[in-house]
Amino acid sequence: MHANDLRRAFTDFFVARGHTLVPSAGLIPHHPRAPLFTNAGMNQFIPYILGEEPAPYPRATSIQKCVRIRGKHDDIEQVGRTTRHLTFFEMLGNWSFGDYFKEGAIVLAWELFTGPLGFDGDRIWVSVHEKDDEAEQIWRDTIGIPAGRIQRLGDEDNFWEMGDTGPCGPDSELYYDRGPEYGRAGGPGGGGGPERYVELWNLVFMQYDRQADGTLEPLPKKNVDTGAGLERVLMLLQDVPSVWETDVLRPLIATAERLTGRRYGEDAEVDVALRILADHTRSTTFLINDGVFPSNEDRGYVLRRLIRRAVRQAFSLGVDKPVAAELVSSCVSVMADAYPELARSEGFIADVAAREEARFRATLRAGLSMLEAELAQGGTGAAPDLGRGPDSRTDGAKVVSGEAAFRLHDTHGFPIELTREIAAERGATVDEAGFEAAMRRQREQSQRAGRRAPTGDDAEVYRRILDDSGPTRFVGYTDLSATTTVTAVVERGDRIEIFLASTPFYAEGGGQVGDTGRVETATGVAVVEDTTYALPGLVRHLARLESGSIEEGQTARAAVDAARRAAIRRNHTGTHLVHWALRQVLGEHVKQQGSLVAPERLRFDFTHYGAMTPEQVAAVEDLVNAAVLADEDVVVTVMPKAEADAAGAIAFFEEKYGEEVRVVRAGSESVELCGGTHVERLGQIGPFEIVSEGSIGSNLRRIEATTGTATLDRLRRTEKLVAETASLLRATPDELTTAVERKLAEVRELEARLKKAEQAALAGRARAIAAEAADGSVVARVDGLGPDQLRELAAQVRQIGGFRAVVLGGSPDGEKASLVAVVEKGASPSAPELISPAARTVGGGGGGRNPEQAMAGGRDPSRLDEALEQVRRALQV
Repeated sequence: MHANDLRRAFTDFFVARGHTLVPSAGLIPHHPRAPLFTNAGMNQFIPYILGEEPAPYPRATSIQKCVRIRGKHDDIEQVGRTTRHLTFFEMLGNWSFGDYFKEGAIVLAWELFTGPLGFDGDRIWVSVHEKDDEAEQIWRDTIGIPAGRIQRLGDEDNFWEMGDTGPCGPDSELYYDRGPEYGRAGGPGGGGGPERYVELWNLVFMQYDRQADGTLEPLPKKNVDTGAGLERVLMLLQDVPSVWETDVLRPLIATAERLTGRRYGEDAEVDVALRILADHTRSTTFLINDGVFPSNEDRGYVLRRLIRRAVRQAFSLGVDKPVAAELVSSCVSVMADAYPELARSEGFIADVAAREEARFRATLRAGLSMLEAELAQGGTGAAPDLGRGPDSRTDGAKVVSGEAAFRLHDTHGFPIELTREIAAERGATVDEAGFEAAMRRQREQSQRAGRRAPTGDDAEVYRRILDDSGPTRFVGYTDLSATTTVTAVVERGDRIEIFLASTPFYAEGGGQVGDTGRVETATGVAVVEDTTYALPGLVRHLARLESGSIEEGQTARAAVDAARRAAIRRNHTGTHLVHWALRQVLGEHVKQQGSLVAPERLRFDFTHYGAMTPEQVAAVEDLVNAAVLADEDVVVTVMPKAEADAAGAIAFFEEKYGEEVRVVRAGSESVELCGGTHVERLGQIGPFEIVSEGSIGSNLRRIEATTGTATLDRLRRTEKLVAETASLLRATPDELTTAVERKLAEVRELEARLKKAEQAALAGRARAIAAEAADGSVVARVDGLGPDQLRELAAQVRQIGGFRAVVLGGSPDGEKASLVAVVEKGASPSAPELISPAARTVGGGGGGRNPEQAMAGGRDPSRLDEALEQVRRALQV
């Protein structure tokens, strides 16, 4: 059974048993309590499990692409060294949202494994939580597994949790016995190793919500969440020793063999390197396709680490040429049947990976040399060849200093994990406390975008409001005012939160700011200052009471600030045109990474690997304005997500979409999924102007722009500034450039005259000072000159009189002191020796190393005469 056959058999089995087939979510999870990456099939179902949203179906099944960097084990460190650990994998799963529970999940799992997948039931072992009598009884009495193949294990093995907080519950795991050639008997919990007893499927009985204080609160409904690793199941179905020999990974290893010239199976460490190349290529390919770019923060940092680990492995195998692009191409060819979007983005994915590889290769040798030297210091004296890891093992120093690890990170882009990894290969450790101390001031802790879900008492209050009143009905697509009912009011200091049965106010989301306006009842008036979601589906109006009071149960008139909403609509539709125009000018690799849609401006963040040229910025501006002038309709349609995908609608990768989606067609070119408010025709956007374009991170750019009256306001301000500037230059606005050029020429001429006059004045002063000299040396005070002028004056004095030494001191501004010494070649004392003691007298230092010329300064000009007298005495010795 090949991978595509397994995917089809799994989903067909569950669809036939009443489960809705749900497409894989992206690798960027949307829920505030979700992890950094989608690391399990249940991530996209968290709102249903927590009871925040009603599940649109009682049962579901999916094949979810996952990236897991840390689990019960540090997976990234285990990759390549075991038969089964991966950073990218596919999770087969089925879910019940308050429908079937333990018995249903167990029966379905047994039927699938022993039916369509053909596993031998006599070789299946199961584990249950040590306190779960019910699950054990189902396996024993309903399924018929002998008690000897059912093992009770503790929380570490049979209690699943999403993280420190969140949905959790006891689980039951299925293991397959591969036979005595793979290890000892005894089952997974009785001494049998994981190579013999392969963990295949985890059935989680999700019934609790772990709180921040560690307590377990029952979930609104008992749910089932299961997960089976496609690669592990394939390993057994294809009867191969490890996941690396399956049809989803062996072709990538074959590509790595061809690129490196090394053969899989010839050496244990070479095998590890080839496996890492295969695994990290899959993670890299899928992460870039889902909108992650290499950077030094959050997800981008993980991606950068994966690419650089792979590059280092290729380098360790003696490969000096780039490998990333060909590995990406190999991955796409293997995975595109299941994930056709990879084929559409193959060129872009390969380009991003290749650019990061080239950037790291440029510093890899220098960084390895630096680490090599560090490891050699204080050790055996033998410097290891770090560039050829698998073929050499030489011990160096036992500890890499924190400062050295920091320099490797800061100068050469070595993640601390990479330094630790290389050091460990050489029997050394890293002073990570020292590294953190060095990093502390430079490291910026990134913050997750978006608002956090309320916790504790707040969350409970909002849930009660949602349970009592139901979701808020939004009517603001068509109405800017509405008569509605106040369902709740929450006091917040000098503000109140108003909850309405229906509302015309748009709650902040998708980059669009929340509406403002007024809510009026028979007893009071409130000014709404912001509108957000308290919980998914529950709109919160943050307001200030202007008069009276607003009470629960009252009839209210809710009205949006219409002029502000109109400006927001112009800017929101403008972002859609910007996205389309950027893809036209820069290429289809451009993807939205974030946006801000406010009344006064729009901001659009997007992926691109270099600064836009002025011509490209102008081209985007021209395309948007041309679309505005064409004045085509903006059409909004609600349709199934699959239909929208087929129509080519673009989705923002961090946004959550339901089964039914809102598709906004802005003219004939731009088609995007969007829940925001928009103009009815493109002409309503008005004039569009890009205000700025710049970098906000590695491979991330930002455009800020204006539309409508905001653009007109900018134009008026600019025209006024031009007119005022032209008036100052006694010119018309059309003559401004010529007038400025003429004025600059005058300034240059005046500067030249001034410099000539200053030089003449210095020459005159030099002659006067030289005329007063005695005993072959000059020591004088000259105020009002800067250090450079003082040095030039001293040089002229010595040239005029041929003196053995000239020392000048002075204060340019009455606040600082300057000293300059110029002496003949071979003179004793030298120039620094003459003025260093004097500099200390005026509260400073300096002098330099040039024996014939020295400069120094200090903070106490009141002691200048004393300092110059010290110099005179030194010259008389």
